[in-house]
Amino acid sequence: MIQLSKGGAWLLNGTEIVEDTPESGALLQQKLGRIPTKEEGTGQTIACRILEAHNTSGSRKLLKLKFDKLTSHDITFVGIIQTARASGLEKFPIPYVLTNCHNSLCAVGGTINEDDHMFGLSCAKRYGGVYVPPHQAVIHQFAREMLAGCGKMILGSDSHTRYGALGTMAIGEGGGELVKQLLNKTYDVKMPEIVGVYLTGAPAKGVGPQDVALAIIGEVFANGYVKNKVMEFVGPGVSNLSADFRIGIDVMTTETTCLSSIWRTDEKIEEYFDIHGRREEYEELNPGEAAYYDGMVTVDLGRIKPMIAMPFHPSNTYTIQELNANLLDILDDCEKRAQVSLDGAVDFSLKDKVRDGRLYVDQGIIAGCAGGGFENICDAADILRGKSIGADEFTLSVYPASTPVFMELVRNGSVAALMETGAIVKTAFCGPCFGAGDTPANNGFSIRHSTRNFPNREGSKLQSGQIASVALMDARSIAATAANKGYLTAATDLDVEYRGPKYFFDKKIYENRIFDSKGVADPTVEIKFGPNIKDWPAMPALPDNLVLQVVSEIHDPVTTTDELIPSGETSSYRSNPLGLAEFTLSRKDPLYVGRAKAIQKAQKAVEAHTCPLEAVPELKAVMAAIQEDYPEVGKGNVGFGSTIFAVKPGDGSAREQAASCQKVLGGWANIANEYATKRYRSNLINWGMLPFLIGEGELPFQNLDYLFFPGIREAVAQKKDAFTAYVVRDGKLYPFGLRLGDLTDDERSIILKGCLINYNRDE
Repeated sequence: MIQLSKGGAWLLNGTEIVEDTPESGALLQQKLGRIPTKEEGTGQTIACRILEAHNTSGSRKLLKLKFDKLTSHDITFVGIIQTARASGLEKFPIPYVLTNCHNSLCAVGGTINEDDHMFGLSCAKRYGGVYVPPHQAVIHQFAREMLAGCGKMILGSDSHTRYGALGTMAIGEGGGELVKQLLNKTYDVKMPEIVGVYLTGAPAKGVGPQDVALAIIGEVFANGYVKNKVMEFVGPGVSNLSADFRIGIDVMTTETTCLSSIWRTDEKIEEYFDIHGRREEYEELNPGEAAYYDGMVTVDLGRIKPMIAMPFHPSNTYTIQELNANLLDILDDCEKRAQVSLDGAVDFSLKDKVRDGRLYVDQGIIAGCAGGGFENICDAADILRGKSIGADEFTLSVYPASTPVFMELVRNGSVAALMETGAIVKTAFCGPCFGAGDTPANNGFSIRHSTRNFPNREGSKLQSGQIASVALMDARSIAATAANKGYLTAATDLDVEYRGPKYFFDKKIYENRIFDSKGVADPTVEIKFGPNIKDWPAMPALPDNLVLQVVSEIHDPVTTTDELIPSGETSSYRSNPLGLAEFTLSRKDPLYVGRAKAIQKAQKAVEAHTCPLEAVPELKAVMAAIQEDYPEVGKGNVGFGSTIFAVKPGDGSAREQAASCQKVLGGWANIANEYATKRYRSNLINWGMLPFLIGEGELPFQNLDYLFFPGIREAVAQKKDAFTAYVVRDGKLYPFGLRLGDLTDDERSIILKGCLINYNRDE
């Protein structure tokens, strides 16, 4: 079904794979009449050509990228614009689209959410942007319909910024990277490795894009096969997929931890742009005669079966057939895994969902950038046509990804077919994906065609004794399950006649409702500030020396950004740095905030020119031990704060608040065996935090220990990677080694100055 090459691979004329072995040179000579270099072969990939076209450094080794367009939603754009304003923003230098699809319900938080929307509209007018009102489109659907273009690059402040199926290399990052683009700076990254995804065959009837995506994620996540790399989809199987099907696979590439994605394009993508009135954005993209890839994933689409990703990660995958055949064993394994993720904080059970030997599901959701596409919902309607979802616990909600998609589903009868069954059809909204809509009952089990199923992401709260869980599935199998009134069913088990109606895009609703400045700024417009919109607090530069207390220690194999700063109800506070910080690690370590604030008192005393040892008395013994070996430390040359240890933090969302909330509470660093994604590490750096690395199994400290980092400022300035830190314990210093990993000159400057805002302001 899916195979991974052990090393690099050549793709000849887009159709023949030659694995990179000692014998491959002779085969290349025979096929091409020459042996190209790997550097030349890399240059023949689609990804490399697009990256080079947007690179301003003049070097392929270190890229300095300028993007064509930017996009954000309503729980990220306020912080981004506030950061850019503090750094001297005068106008948006490139098209910047502000969508409202996360806090769009305005159901909680008083005026908070709509205040953020009005802030966005006024900023679009003042700085020359585009504003998409609530309920019109989820961020990524609007970008597909109105922003994407072959050979273009888009940067978005949401991790699922993926438009590769439309020939657009898109990257999801924390807000700091968008700020750099708004200030005419660059996105700096080493040339990423490029992994080919070679598709053959065609999907079986009833198999959907989520099935293909989950199958790939299950193969490549745990082994890091595509981590921080670009996935390039090639091969004859691409032509057997519609544009919607490709989009559905593509959006889920984020869950592999890749950097970006790109697909070869053909007449089906040309038709997509034509349907949306933007034919001029189409260009045929194909790899060259001999393209070299750093790895190759080969996928036989015809062998993909309906899939399910069980709680609590998109990589926890099984075929539905496998799950049903080994139901109690797999459910027992999921329960055991859950106790690790949940730290035993609540009772969690799945086996009690088994009724008469079958798995009963409480809820089905088809929504957002992954599930809310036209073809997904049409096929779901065909499966359910004339049936009933029943009058028991099971419910089904469907969220079309944009109003144009919704309108066409109304016109072709799909909405009526769904509603007749008892399903509810709602407006474009991302809430079910991040815990702000359709939260299940306690111990509820939901199947969703959305992007993530992390612990508590669906809206439950461990601190309130609640737990529910989500499994990811394709819309077709969700509809098949609904047709069987909640009993888990693969779509391939049903005999369905899929109508496959043609899509017609009606742009009138966008013309009537969306504000588009056409890039013209109006500095006379006053920005509208609600009472929850706060400026970032002042952040000091990196001190010469640091004394940090470990205030949280997390040993889960992976720590998600949802655990670092929860989604859901916290989203209303994304415009208020201090208010949001109160939720930091609240689901994972409820004691974190209090501990971080306690040691932060010492740093606040330093900044107020009062005695930090009086503010935090236990530091007296710590400093006495340090001054035995470092007598010069403590005379205006030391900073105090907190750090956390996590094995592999940062999987999931691009939200910069996973880092900024720690910084607001006095955090100076993370210590990790590795970072799950580039974007989380970048967020740490942009907020002036040190992204320390420590060897696996090397943990000389424990929670609440104090750590001393002598000469840390000088070490960063002198571009040192490895250096010695100390555990301060029982009046003595115990040395241990740390690394910082690769940092660009600009990243070092950002850390030295304390955060990106300070760096930009000084620039």
